Amino acid sequence: MESWLKESGAVGLDELELANFQVTGRGVRSLQYYKEGERVLTIPCGILWTVEHAYADPLLAPALRSVQPPLTVEDTLATYILFVRSRKSGYNGLRSHVTALPTSYSSSIYFTENELEVCAGTSLYTITKQLKRQIEEDYTSLVARIFGQYQDLFPLDKFTIEDYKWAVSTVWSRGMDFVLPDKNSIRLLAPFADMLNHSSKVKQCHVYDASSGNLSVLAGKDYKAGDQVFINYGPLPNNRLLHLYGFVLSNNPNDSYDIVLSTHPTAPFWEQKQKLWISAGLDSTCTISLTLTDPLPKNVLRYLRIQRLDESDLSVMQVDATDGIINESNEVEVLQFLVDSFCGLLENFGTQLEMLEEQLAADVHPPGGNAWAAAHVSLGEQRVLRLARKRAEDLLAAAESGRGRRGDLSPLAQCANCDKVSGPFMLCGRCKAVIYCTRTCQVVHYKEHKVVCRVISTASKNGLEMK
Repeated sequence: MESWLKESGAVGLDELELANFQVTGRGVRSLQYYKEGERVLTIPCGILWTVEHAYADPLLAPALRSVQPPLTVEDTLATYILFVRSRKSGYNGLRSHVTALPTSYSSSIYFTENELEVCAGTSLYTITKQLKRQIEEDYTSLVARIFGQYQDLFPLDKFTIEDYKWAVSTVWSRGMDFVLPDKNSIRLLAPFADMLNHSSKVKQCHVYDASSGNLSVLAGKDYKAGDQVFINYGPLPNNRLLHLYGFVLSNNPNDSYDIVLSTHPTAPFWEQKQKLWISAGLDSTCTISLTLTDPLPKNVLRYLRIQRLDESDLSVMQVDATDGIINESNEVEVLQFLVDSFCGLLENFGTQLEMLEEQLAADVHPPGGNAWAAAHVSLGEQRVLRLARKRAEDLLAAAESGRGRRGDLSPLAQCANCDKVSGPFMLCGRCKAVIYCTRTCQVVHYKEHKVVCRVISTASKNGLEMK
């Protein structure tokens, strides 16, 4: 493969070599010193795997163009890879890259039922089940739309569902995505560059030059001769690392849990609430990530506060977004819902956090194996949800303790900007509906609050009370 790459114009290969490393397995080793930011490797445009190149192939292109609507980017690249692998002659360079690819992968779609059950209750468990079904449906569709129509190009004994599953896994684990200057995006596979392993300790360092079409890798940190060279896939949680790339990081600081908030269009006052969600930068269906550093994001509260507005609330807030606390009953309802929801989600985990920690400490799940990886995903998601539950419980306790004290600084002891729940606080002097822990928080929050502040103030002057 390296000789083909050099002949094709790849730069930097003489200072790199493929090697096996104890923890990561196969990777790329530096043969010289690199300073952070220095160019390490460049793979020219002409030998990248892209949708554009698939449609430029004289044999493959007519079959691809005959399919309407067109195949997805993922399926086009998977078909391209399988097509090249199946050829008995020609495509020598690309086939040398395919030969160098792993023959199997360790992403969660390859887990046995027992291995997957270790992370029952996690988003990974649900996603993996969905992906397995989706792969079967997509393969059936490909056979009907293209493979079965052009069996001279796609012999079905070399385009089985297992072959397709392998090719899709190749695209997932080795594909690189970039946003272009025109806001369009490109997904590509870069021979040799795709052998670089991930490390969160290096800066993101793979770049695509839209003008030349070349893919380059820069040094994400200083390297000396003999070091493994890494790239950074980004701040990904273990659930994504495992279903896309087939590995996890112990105590991953980027672990998260995605919640989906949705309201059906037939719900009461949906159109009015939709306007409020949009003005708040949300929508009637939102996916919001809970993280270790922000287990209960403001957007979760914003969404649910709007969702639970009643007719009297909407009569004075029909055009502007709700950012802060609306009233005591609304806030208590929202927070109680969150506490109950988080409790329900945590109860659905097949193995509770403490038991998983004991099992991992006792090597019940062999380190590095599939069940071990699934356990780490479950640990991360449970930690995030427990933090979210604790946050909701604290806010709920503060909300309930503030009931009936309308004349105090606030019915809820919570800063509208930073959500601090311990005083002293200061009221917004205009609307007297939100509080801040410091003057700094009030100034920072004013841009978001000023519209709602005006609505509340106007309502008060007109003799309306916010409930």
